[in-house]
Amino acid sequence: MTAESTTSSQEDRMPWAAMAGIIATVTVFALAQGLTYPLLSFILERQGTTPGLIGLSAAMTPLGFIVSAPFVPALERRVGAARLAILCSILAALALVAIALTQEVWAWMPLRFLLGFFANPLYVISETWLISITPASRRGRIMGLYSSIVSGGFAIGPLSLGLVGTQGWPPFLIGIVAFPLCGLIVLAVVPRLPKMSHEGKAISVGGFFALAPLLLFAVFAAAVFEQVVISLFAVYGVALGSAEGRIASLIACFTAGNAVLQILLGRVAERFGSTRPMLFCALASLAGCLLLPSIFNSWLIWPLVFVWGGVSFGIYTMSLIQLGERFTGQALIAGNAAFAFVWGIGGIVGSPATGLAMQLIGHQGLPSSLGLLCCLLAVFLMAERRRG
Repeated sequence: MTAESTTSSQEDRMPWAAMAGIIATVTVFALAQGLTYPLLSFILERQGTTPGLIGLSAAMTPLGFIVSAPFVPALERRVGAARLAILCSILAALALVAIALTQEVWAWMPLRFLLGFFANPLYVISETWLISITPASRRGRIMGLYSSIVSGGFAIGPLSLGLVGTQGWPPFLIGIVAFPLCGLIVLAVVPRLPKMSHEGKAISVGGFFALAPLLLFAVFAAAVFEQVVISLFAVYGVALGSAEGRIASLIACFTAGNAVLQILLGRVAERFGSTRPMLFCALASLAGCLLLPSIFNSWLIWPLVFVWGGVSFGIYTMSLIQLGERFTGQALIAGNAAFAFVWGIGGIVGSPATGLAMQLIGHQGLPSSLGLLCCLLAVFLMAERRRG
């Protein structure tokens, strides 16, 4: 049998239906998450809630991610991956029902925390499944496709508010239905999935930090970059005299680059490994930070933010690919949980820290802060390559 026919045979045996189901699960999850952030902010703003309190309320969901992450590996071993994912989808839907019923900022604080706490295991388990069943020869493009589709899910969430509005039950019903739908998709694909591997000794989220600190720093950098651009780019653009409509379009262009370029970056990772493309993404993100002030009011800003969105999120895509290259079994589950933990940390600290930098040194604190972070990541990656 030739190498070509062997590869073709392996591809025929790939669990395409299971992979499609897992990606659909996380995409629906992303849609629900992408919907809740702007929806609840709009409602609180109409109630006259202060911006600081709105921001604190929004931080409760990533805080739930952070707190739940260390429990995911042990819960998965005890309850089972499929049962835990289905249970969490139901509990997340119930948390969103409670949020819709209360409509009060202080009641929303613990409820949004619970929403993140229950949603996170669903995300961690689905991502671990996908990495586990994806063959190494196709990992780059499949994880790139996964990142692109999930990014699209996050974008569709806010766009759906344009169809159903932000008043009453209709927008909440989208999220409330989405979470059980995740559970139903998991239930449908479970017979096609292999059992979650428990090879190797049990590893905690804290233990994984010792195994892959640089990998987790890369995830942190990607999380900070995305959260800062989405939350503070409008402030940056207004300071430079740009109209709100143009700023909103630039953010949409950033998100489009985020979604479109991941498959291409995944193919590059298949050819060259994940480390060199990650370094390229860090350096390209740094270049974007350096160029941003000088070309913001030029037409060149459009291709810049498109590529900027792709390469900055590409850091996370490369991290996922590297996680699958380096770890299996219980270490892989702990790694995915650690990714969620670090992403939550980045989501909480990134925007306030950058906002403080903008307050201290002016609006150029945004590209300066992000540029410094990308520079640190690039330096660490180059040092790691030299040691290797």
